[in-house]
Amino acid sequence: MNTLRIAVHPEKNSFSANWIRFFKRRGVAYKLVDCCQSDILAQLDDCQGLMWHWHHWDPRAVQFARALSFALEAAGKKMFPNATAAWHFDDKVAQKYLLESLGLPMIPTWVFYSKNQAVRWLETAEFPLVFKLRRGSGSINVFLLRTRNEALRAVKKSFGRGYSVVNRAAFLQDKVRHFRKRRSFVNLKTMLRGIGRLLVPWPIERILGPERGYAYFQKFLPGNDFDVRVVVIGGRAFALRRFVRENDFRASGSGNIDYNQEAIDKRCIMTSQKASKLTGMQCCSYDYIFNGRGEPLIVEMSYGFPVGSFLDDCPGYWTESLEWVQGPFDAQAFMAEDFLESLVNSRIREKGRSKASEFAELRIPSPC
Repeated sequence: MNTLRIAVHPEKNSFSANWIRFFKRRGVAYKLVDCCQSDILAQLDDCQGLMWHWHHWDPRAVQFARALSFALEAAGKKMFPNATAAWHFDDKVAQKYLLESLGLPMIPTWVFYSKNQAVRWLETAEFPLVFKLRRGSGSINVFLLRTRNEALRAVKKSFGRGYSVVNRAAFLQDKVRHFRKRRSFVNLKTMLRGIGRLLVPWPIERILGPERGYAYFQKFLPGNDFDVRVVVIGGRAFALRRFVRENDFRASGSGNIDYNQEAIDKRCIMTSQKASKLTGMQCCSYDYIFNGRGEPLIVEMSYGFPVGSFLDDCPGYWTESLEWVQGPFDAQAFMAEDFLESLVNSRIREKGRSKASEFAELRIPSPC
């Protein structure tokens, strides 16, 4: 089979629509598949790679998407996100170990798997502390513990009945705030949905059950009015700042975004480029805040980010050599382009042919 074909799992509010547009524009053969069917491997028989923007709120995907990425790579197929980007997705505990192993600058973080160990550590810990669940985005599972008694109650709950994977009250508060900031039909709909979810659990809550059996703490770094989000896609670094909510310390999910590239600390760009190169992740976003010496430290990381204006409004990106490329650009198209190129290069290596002849045989127009 000489025609290269890429499988895409279509999903609402995902990267898939832009991927498909890119493939149509370039004349690339693609196939729509359903990764949540038992025969997904058979669906991929005539494809060399799979692109699936799976979401951490999807209980089906959370149960098997990581395993699928490892299985496909073992079979010689490629997947987006690849296994190195997927295994720690929406898992702050896993990210702690990864960042530490790579020696990357990160906020001091402690995780305990024993209630007694956590309680003993709290006897000498400095307060306030940030307490997090391993799952969740938009800061909905992030809490500031100001006293030792608050921390002890958090530990007791962590090793008792546990925490819901979705903080429904925090979710609703954010949606109400977004509606007040911009009164649109979409924001009204999501706010009403949040009200309904106060009574009806999310599917992921019912399937995954409570988060418990561990306690995760990070050092609180005061004086941060914003964080820096850097998204690295194939060596291209997009960056923005997110300002904290009013009377709060959390920036993720605030919706208060600044795209002034002159205000971006270039050390965040360099560290993000280094991290992505070390791990081989096709796409990864990194969140930074600053310590008392003004040094940027990684808070957490994720291969995914919101679809739409969130990254599309970036005025350009930074190259690995810190050269600025004026935009704006379609970030999802870059993902698809890089994925296509990786598949072509892989087949070139297998057959030992020149890049030009391989492009011609695959009937894919060579990139400009």
